[in-house]
Amino acid sequence: MNSQRFGLSEVKITERRNVPQNAIMILGFPDVGLVGVIAASHLVEELNLTEIAYMDSQLLPPLVVLHDGLPHSSVRIFANGNLLLAISETPIPAEIIYPIVDALIEWGKNKNVKMMVTLSGMPAQDRQEMQELKVFAAASTPEMLKTLEGKNVEILREGYMVGPQAIMLQHTSNSGRPALALMAQCFFNYPDPEAAAAVLKGLETITGVKVNVQRLLEKGEEIRLKVRDIMKRTQQELQRQKKGQEYDVPLYVT
Repeated sequence: MNSQRFGLSEVKITERRNVPQNAIMILGFPDVGLVGVIAASHLVEELNLTEIAYMDSQLLPPLVVLHDGLPHSSVRIFANGNLLLAISETPIPAEIIYPIVDALIEWGKNKNVKMMVTLSGMPAQDRQEMQELKVFAAASTPEMLKTLEGKNVEILREGYMVGPQAIMLQHTSNSGRPALALMAQCFFNYPDPEAAAAVLKGLETITGVKVNVQRLLEKGEEIRLKVRDIMKRTQQELQRQKKGQEYDVPLYVT
């Protein structure tokens, strides 16, 4: 078992198994509609991803996640072939988002990931009436932005971003590393498996990571009941992060 510690943040990522190099790295964190965490959980299940690393830090809330009676870190990394996936099963407090995301970025850089992708949602006021959900995207570099052309996603050209995906895009942009944020239209404070399915379809179109979303759609109500407690805790963090301001159009001159 190997371990690595990054920067001054006292965030340690412990590797339990060999980590693939040159992989696509996906991040799924609790956010609006729990889109990212539902999508990431579905990838783990459908693609039979194996836990290969976990995060340990005194910055994280003092809790463990129990699965089959055994304790696990709330932030774990899974892999299968050329795919890495980091998932948090509890909302990350606003005051520690920077060191947590920075540690994942630095770890991914150390593993020579070829691209980082965050999966999230974009709240839509008329979500209840929507039959088809749009997927929006933002990129860390002009080169990555060009790869989105003709991919059936809508580029988010103006606006604010808040939370882990904002930090990931900002820091990968500063270092010139390839990264994308994919966001499906969703409910703001209600778990949205349909939006998770939409963002996974967008992921497939752009990266080629293919996963069947039929079971995700069929188990929608079961998933909503299963994650309702996470949604309640996430709502509190969304309020602290002023998430409602995220998609306002900023005032500036281009």
